[in-house]
Amino acid sequence: MTGSRRKRPAEVSDAIEPPRDVELVVGVVSVTMLVEALGVLSGSDVWLLGLLVFLPGTASALCTVRQTGFVAAWTSLVVTTTAVVRAPVGGHWLDRLLLVLFTLALAVASVYACQRRIRREHEMLRLRSTAAAMQRHILHPLPLVTDDVLVNGVYEPVQEDRLVGGDIYDVVDSPFGTRVLIGDVQGKGLAAVGAAFAVIGAFREAAHREPTLTALVDALDAAVVRHNSYAEQTGDDERFVTALIIGVDAGDEVQVVNCGHIPPRLMHEGLVTTPPLDSGVPLGLAELAAEPTTVDWFDFPAGSTLLLTTDGLTETRADDGTFYPLDERLAKHLGLSPTELPRALHEDALAFTDADRRHDDIAVLTVRRSPRL
Repeated sequence: MTGSRRKRPAEVSDAIEPPRDVELVVGVVSVTMLVEALGVLSGSDVWLLGLLVFLPGTASALCTVRQTGFVAAWTSLVVTTTAVVRAPVGGHWLDRLLLVLFTLALAVASVYACQRRIRREHEMLRLRSTAAAMQRHILHPLPLVTDDVLVNGVYEPVQEDRLVGGDIYDVVDSPFGTRVLIGDVQGKGLAAVGAAFAVIGAFREAAHREPTLTALVDALDAAVVRHNSYAEQTGDDERFVTALIIGVDAGDEVQVVNCGHIPPRLMHEGLVTTPPLDSGVPLGLAELAAEPTTVDWFDFPAGSTLLLTTDGLTETRADDGTFYPLDERLAKHLGLSPTELPRALHEDALAFTDADRRHDDIAVLTVRRSPRL
């Protein structure tokens, strides 16, 4: 039987990407030779203080603890040796002693600072690994395939250090067909993430239980209401969630319930249309609605594609305040496959705006109707 080797845990150096030992040695020796040459030419040891003693500080920001220790030891040895060898006979020794002591103190401080930095980076690596594992369970990785559709897409939180934001999506292959959810939680922060978890959990459970989309939406609304009730008790803000819930089965039409979300775009035979949908209230606000939840139907032929997105894409702004023209840009990307389209639109939106102007997560999905067999 073929044995398996356990994958080694990530080393600290894997997280910080330090320079190679050869590069470090060559760099340190080169700087030392340059400083020594300048010291000889100038006849002043100020060059050592101004240039060489800061090598350990630079290493502490870029290197491992072992490499920083090497640089600190090398610098201390060179400075001490130079201070002793070049000491003039009968000259004042206090300035050279202070130079050596300053170098030793900076060397020790650099190694300590490097240890602290690597501990923080290692902790962040563990946290990101945990967040990535949570994301795999909360937001299923794309693409997702069912008997009815192929769902692909891209999702990027606005904060790089937070892998799960306020935008949500999910796909469930239920006894009643494929149910697709895309949504956007009001606000940001951990409270918004908590509401996102509540909706996703309720969707995965109710999509298998409820035979109609209206009943499914009612279950999602109740989940947001329960979450808001708990949030009120703990002093957090209440949230609502805009959402688009889609049902696809073996028929030629698709069912859609729009809860205050951006309507989908239908792409078929080189044309892009926006199906007319009734826009209901967001999840969590059903008690304020004047009318009950309604389901819209429209043709969804085999081989056609639905584009679903959150307002992180449509509300992206250029420097002059212009919103991202989704329909115009989408028409230019019709030649791309449903697998390539979400990434292309996402990158196009990032190029459309300055990164500092991004204030929301971006989720873009394509729902491709499976061809008839």
